[in-house]
Amino acid sequence: MSGAAAPRTLDAHAVLFDLDGTLADSAGDLTGAVNRVRHERGLPPVAVELVRKHASAGARGMLGAGMGVTPDDPEYPRLRDSFLAHYANGLAETTRLFDGVDALLAMLDARAIRWGIVTNKAMRFTRPVTEALGLAARTVVIVGGDTTPHAKPHPEPLLHAARALGLAPGSVAYVGDDLRDAQAARAAGMPMLAATWGYLGLGEPVHDWGADALLDAPSQLLEWLRGRAR
Repeated sequence: MSGAAAPRTLDAHAVLFDLDGTLADSAGDLTGAVNRVRHERGLPPVAVELVRKHASAGARGMLGAGMGVTPDDPEYPRLRDSFLAHYANGLAETTRLFDGVDALLAMLDARAIRWGIVTNKAMRFTRPVTEALGLAARTVVIVGGDTTPHAKPHPEPLLHAARALGLAPGSVAYVGDDLRDAQAARAAGMPMLAATWGYLGLGEPVHDWGADALLDAPSQLLEWLRGRAR
């Protein structure tokens, strides 16, 4: 998935991360919720890998891939509520940090580079997941999908986080694995780095997102922040 420009130092005083597909691999627990909905309807389970690329799109993406329903389907509200109820009961069973993420966050902490999380996952799910992963006590800001009136790709969640950090948007880097992350970052005036180890979705190829960099591993972020500390 390589192909980004050679690393240059970004003028970033802090880093914001997407959660699902960037910091954490939650596809297993999201698939588990889909399969519980399928079981209620007498359907066999689907494999994680069949729906994995849809995991960043939450209930809409997972129900579309796992149940073949879209938000305009009359059954969608009931299926969504069932999916979310099942997910709430099993949101930290298999979810884990991607390889290299914990080491990256430790290096950011060691360099006194503040970092936060901006996700479209509702806070009622975001809080327990980040607590289970040991992130909630370490990060300086967490913005969920319902923290502001808008969700990504709207820029407001990123701008909200920048305000909480007391920084101009242009001095905060955003790392994400979905096209909406790139769109939100561009609209917010933030440099954006695409996490190619994540889910990436089924839309435009990551090379076409207009990201400032494609990161093939979490540790590569440090090359773009070399020497930066505050």
